Amino acid sequence: MTDKLIHREMTIEDIFQKFPQKSQRLAQEMTNAGLHCVGCSASTFETLEAGMYGHGFDDGQIDLLIEKLNAILQEKIDTESITLTDTAAQKFLKILEEENKQGFGLRLSEKAAGCNGFEYVLDFSEKPTEEDAVYHSNGVDVHISKKDEDRLKGCLIDYADGLQGAGFKITNPNVRSSCSCGTSHGY
Repeated sequence: MTDKLIHREMTIEDIFQKFPQKSQRLAQEMTNAGLHCVGCSASTFETLEAGMYGHGFDDGQIDLLIEKLNAILQEKIDTESITLTDTAAQKFLKILEEENKQGFGLRLSEKAAGCNGFEYVLDFSEKPTEEDAVYHSNGVDVHISKKDEDRLKGCLIDYADGLQGAGFKITNPNVRSSCSCGTSHGY
């Protein structure tokens, strides 16, 4: 056994249950490493080690993934703001240019969905409404409804591009539960 937060003997389900606030980023890192079944019902009961051995990975690859997962857990989050990583901001600004929507902001919201209650929704926002709070990060204005502010404040929005698809990934320190796939969350 090790003193790391995530270790070989943890089941994939335990990882998501213990760290729901970072489940989307953890799921993406596992998928990028080659665990394409992350979130399927057959994989969640396996230990991380057994799942990786089952997919033909060696000890060095397992150690590297565990190191990356623990690095994600150590990342600091500004709980008083909403932050876009440089990568996410650059991608969003590029999308705005491609869509001829320069000057628009990013709307962050949630909808009732998934097996755990909520899923994030990202959209274009021409301008904030009176009911919105506005956060500024890396050249992007982020608009959220003031009624959702307590749940969404502290979110880190990243952009990942991997073999199993690309997209924006959200880490939220307020989340208390997550489904095994890391897609839906609850408070």
